[in-house]
Amino acid sequence: MSDADTVNVRYMVDDVEDSIAFYTEVLEFEILTNFAPAFADVKRGNLRLLLAGPTSSAGRPMQDGAKPGPGGWNRIHFIVDDLDAEVSRLRDAGGEFRNDIVEGPGGRQILLVDPSGNFVELFEPADR
Repeated sequence: MSDADTVNVRYMVDDVEDSIAFYTEVLEFEILTNFAPAFADVKRGNLRLLLAGPTSSAGRPMQDGAKPGPGGWNRIHFIVDDLDAEVSRLRDAGGEFRNDIVEGPGGRQILLVDPSGNFVELFEPADR
């Protein structure tokens, strides 16, 4: 690999253009490549997020016929300083959430939903 500091995550998405808009306009990613409708990749910090549409090679059916698709409970995870302010900003931008803010011993979190149903966890660590 050429960049050991980059973390690559692939999300299956229903619509590459909708996903590009969501990640660049709402979560401030930058576009690296755009081969819509099949594929694009976007970057924020050291995270490269591959957005694979239904016509991408990653969207092809498996040998047993199972077809890859978006959703699931895996997610990327962003640490934020002020969860309430970030939730308010995202709601104002049209963001949809899967749940309300939950609190645990390590901090507070909420799940933002991208246009294809993939999750983005926003996490505010507890004061230590």
